[in-house]
Amino acid sequence: MPTENPRILVFAGSMAYLGADNAGLLHKEYPSNSFVVKVPCTTMLRPGLILYALRHGFDGVFVASSGPDCPYLPDCVERTAKRVESAYDLLKKNGIEPERIQLAGICSVCSDAFANNVKQLHSRLKKLEPMRRDGLLVSQ
Repeated sequence: MPTENPRILVFAGSMAYLGADNAGLLHKEYPSNSFVVKVPCTTMLRPGLILYALRHGFDGVFVASSGPDCPYLPDCVERTAKRVESAYDLLKKNGIEPERIQLAGICSVCSDAFANNVKQLHSRLKKLEPMRRDGLLVSQ
């Protein structure tokens, strides 16, 4: 039974958050069951937090890195990619499909890129089985 309406948690770096905000202001279409959390820099994101989100109500996580515009670190993209790779490994160890994570660099004016990445993850999540948490079927 595929997931009907997946919940997506978006961790957006400071510049990527502006892209997400622009997507909303410009009324770009993307799944309404998406929740955006602003983080100063996605290099601060711990893989365990992604696992926690998936175990506690979300079906997927989109890490929207600020990309090369990151005001904090010039190598933000590379550091964030390493964090996400660690999250893939952590998910595999816990029996969760790594396809539940999406990573992309989103700039402050990339409203289309933001919306398209959320839609892409949503589409992929709809093909996966719903998340199971503590023996209970969650999602739907």
